[in-house]
Amino acid sequence: MIDSVQSYPCAERLTLVEQVHGCTVADPYRWLEDASASEHWLRDQDDLWLTYAASLTGRFRWKNRVRQLSDVSSVSTPVWRGGRCFTLRRETGQQYAVLYVDETPLLDPKQLDPSGLTTLDAWQPSPDGTKLAYQLSSGGDERSSLHVLDVLTGEPIDGPIDGCRYSPVAWLPDNETFYYVRFRQVRRHRLGDPDDATILSDEASYGLEISADGRWLTICTTTDVWLADLTTDAPPRHLPQETTTIMSVGPDGRLYVVTTQGIYVGDPTDPTVWHDYLRPNAPLTGLAVLDDVVLVSTATEIAVHDRPTGRRLRTLELPGHGSIGSLTAHGNRAWFTYTDSVTPPTVCCYDASTEQTTRLAGSQDLETHQLTTSAGVELRVIGKPGPRPTILYGYGGFGQALTPTYSAFALAWVEAGGSFVTATLPTRDNKQDTVDDFIAAAEYLIAEGWTTADQLAVCGESNGGLLTAAALTQRPELFSAAVCSAPLTDMLRYELSGLGDRWTAEYGSVTNPDDFKTLASYSPYHRVSEGVKYPAVLLTAFGNDTRVDPLHARKLCAALQHATASSRPVLLRFEPDAGHTTGGINLAADILAFVANETGLIR
Repeated sequence: MIDSVQSYPCAERLTLVEQVHGCTVADPYRWLEDASASEHWLRDQDDLWLTYAASLTGRFRWKNRVRQLSDVSSVSTPVWRGGRCFTLRRETGQQYAVLYVDETPLLDPKQLDPSGLTTLDAWQPSPDGTKLAYQLSSGGDERSSLHVLDVLTGEPIDGPIDGCRYSPVAWLPDNETFYYVRFRQVRRHRLGDPDDATILSDEASYGLEISADGRWLTICTTTDVWLADLTTDAPPRHLPQETTTIMSVGPDGRLYVVTTQGIYVGDPTDPTVWHDYLRPNAPLTGLAVLDDVVLVSTATEIAVHDRPTGRRLRTLELPGHGSIGSLTAHGNRAWFTYTDSVTPPTVCCYDASTEQTTRLAGSQDLETHQLTTSAGVELRVIGKPGPRPTILYGYGGFGQALTPTYSAFALAWVEAGGSFVTATLPTRDNKQDTVDDFIAAAEYLIAEGWTTADQLAVCGESNGGLLTAAALTQRPELFSAAVCSAPLTDMLRYELSGLGDRWTAEYGSVTNPDDFKTLASYSPYHRVSEGVKYPAVLLTAFGNDTRVDPLHARKLCAALQHATASSRPVLLRFEPDAGHTTGGINLAADILAFVANETGLIR
């Protein structure tokens, strides 16, 4: 326990003040942006965290239980190529999933790197199933390199090619050439050729897909679509759209166009002419064209449609009220993953010939509740009515709604007697509106007796870490504890590090005066005020995080430690060799132990 603010490591406060768009901006901890300059301070913070963690008597019990609940076998939806079936499988006791071809292990990250620091980020077999393009990164930095191996021998054929961060790969039917994304440009690569052809040089996040017959290449971003007829030498044809659009050419040769308004069909030889096909009831997450029917998935439903007309025929019966993902098809069968809060991800298979769905079962019998605040925020509660120690979890960004997913972290907390609440926050144009929704969710849980301010903790990661940091700096009295994992906190300088310059569509840019005012109004680092009783705060950061620079956690930590008038601790947990999404069981256990201690669940 931290007895007083005098116990915190000394952090020099600069008198740095800047004028931005006519406004005065103070940045006393600018020096903490430099990782080398902050090494001594970071070591002291690490000692502080380890001293606190050693006082948590239940820390190792949490670790053991999270490990037990995490140790479930899993298998991905299958990908069929050339009569071969490719799946990712993780058996109990394995750290990483292994890629199989049929029943034979093909690619095991642990064998590639016994240290366990190498991860398989993505993979795509060639059309005939004889070659595999795959991407590896190390230490959680997500800077993937692309390799190609011979599926029959396991021997390398090509690569490594760097700059392929989560690149899509679209193979041509010759099984020697593929389109991919390198340094955010669309390129064409032929195996063994050191010189790639650049197809689109403007940097963006591209999706790629080639039709089953190999004739049509579709290239998509969130706002633009290109279609290329690969039987000609003509460059891809730009098809600007007024709405977010995804195009693909199905195995039936039709052009399928997915927009926010519905799904349309057309002829790829005249791609500007569309015809109404169907209109899903919710945002689309998957589309699979089978021999006889078309399956359309949303986050929580799969509908079966007549393939020629698009007429809705039926809805698949699911194991529960959970989430659908990874819809794939082969012939007249389709596979999808299902998960909910207490069911590990499992693969279900739908056979359109028999209209039967089969799955592997496995779930726990825990009490769950669906709540809705007056502002329309949906809350999913695992646990019994309170008041009881509660974790409120949120994300609230990039158009991503949190759907029910299996979580050993949440299950361990509920088993111990707490409640775990996930807030499904609607997409908002103004980030402050999202923060207000999150705060309203906390107020609702307290007002309705599910918890109290002394028992409520908020948690979030990445954009959710920003959400949590904004909430705790704006309404500190609502929470006993807050966990901000890999958070953005200095929104006036977020564009200068990590992947920040790619996120201006989500947050706006400081270079725009109106955006600057909005960013300054909720930037957590700039909202910290001296003399305020802040809740207990745990900031987590990772040295190999190439998305969100650890500087954000360092700066907010120093600001809160200086300002807080509370005896509750402000701590920084730093992992130098981990990346944005590689915290793992140790991190989950430490967060649970911290929150349990500060909310009274376990002391």
